[in-house]
Amino acid sequence: MNSSYDPYELRSGVPSVEVFRRLRTDAGLSDKTPEAVALALPNTWHGVVLHHEGEPIGMGRIIGDGGTAFQIVDICVHPAHQGRGLGRLIMAALTEELERRAPATAYVSLIADGPARFLYEKFGFADTAAHGSIGMYRMMGES
Repeated sequence: MNSSYDPYELRSGVPSVEVFRRLRTDAGLSDKTPEAVALALPNTWHGVVLHHEGEPIGMGRIIGDGGTAFQIVDICVHPAHQGRGLGRLIMAALTEELERRAPATAYVSLIADGPARFLYEKFGFADTAAHGSIGMYRMMGES
């Protein structure tokens, strides 16, 4: 997949460890250690990197087992480029790949930070609490 949204270009793949960490922190997401990122990136089921004039300025990934469970993670766009529908472009590419390759019975989850929930709702995501479930998490290293 290689779509152009002049002067932006969305390419399939994952960024380097350094670019991944920069994109996350530039967008206000938590940093991850280089070691953790180096382990994570090769396990991406599908990823996209958004470029502006050749420079990576956004990304998104899908992780999972390839059959029953998937999670959309690391959706981010550099603040200087936000508000232009680029997050929607990233989500459209990820959901298109899920619709193309994931089994119909697959469960796809994500964690919505703040107002991002409104973007995700446009792609068919709903609050888990409405279905009798509640999202939970645990950060390793915290008790």
